[in-house]
Amino acid sequence: MEKLQISLSGGRTSGYMLHHILEENNGLPNNSIVCFQNTGREMPQTLDFVNEISHRWNVPIVWLEYNISDDNKNTFEIVNHNSASRNGEPFDRLINKYGRLPSARIRFCTGILKIETGQKYLKSLGWKHWRNAIGIRADELRRANYKVEGRATPVYPLVEAGKTIQDVANFWAAQSFDLNLPIVNNKTIKGNCDFCFLKSEATLAMMAREHPELAQWWIDAEKRTGKRFERRRDMSAFVEFVGKQQDWIFDNEAYLCQADGGECTG
Repeated sequence: MEKLQISLSGGRTSGYMLHHILEENNGLPNNSIVCFQNTGREMPQTLDFVNEISHRWNVPIVWLEYNISDDNKNTFEIVNHNSASRNGEPFDRLINKYGRLPSARIRFCTGILKIETGQKYLKSLGWKHWRNAIGIRADELRRANYKVEGRATPVYPLVEAGKTIQDVANFWAAQSFDLNLPIVNNKTIKGNCDFCFLKSEATLAMMAREHPELAQWWIDAEKRTGKRFERRRDMSAFVEFVGKQQDWIFDNEAYLCQADGGECTG
């Protein structure tokens, strides 16, 4: 049987995808590995969710983080729920090595922290070519990219099964546990990296209001490099601005940009 990487991002959709695969195969398929690549900027609820999935469904999940070898080459390390980075350490290593910040145009954070890190681990096991199951639904088909990444051929089980966001919602509503992050307009807006530049301005403003301490890492990264994650937005000034505003700016949809640049699925 062809080898299969199951990419668990830590969100509800990828968790549902994993359960769908387990149901379709009466357990974890042979020659398959579930991987979760931690950037260190996920909300703690995401890490708890991944850990709970593993224990409740009795599924081994390999936790991986980006690292740099002694000869300055990109590599990986295996961690777990207890030892996983929670202060952006893998992301810091990436930024310090390359001396620049990722952006919506050049998302090398996803490319290296998630995709490359997962592939380096699997290649270390002797894997040559494999399929990579990614949590994208049938109602977001536009996000499905069938381009082969390195040695991995992407597959989309939920697209093939015609599963939509309503199926995901119904599934988790019937479970005894769930990701402990709120859903707003059918999106887990605090999912993925906390202040990811792909999130809408409205979402980032909400994060700045509710979790201003989490913005400091992003502010420090911009100051350290002299660059910005989003060229039109200085994170320090943005957080300061949001802190001075009254709540009406969150109720006026025309005031803050609602556009969402997508999300990571690795």
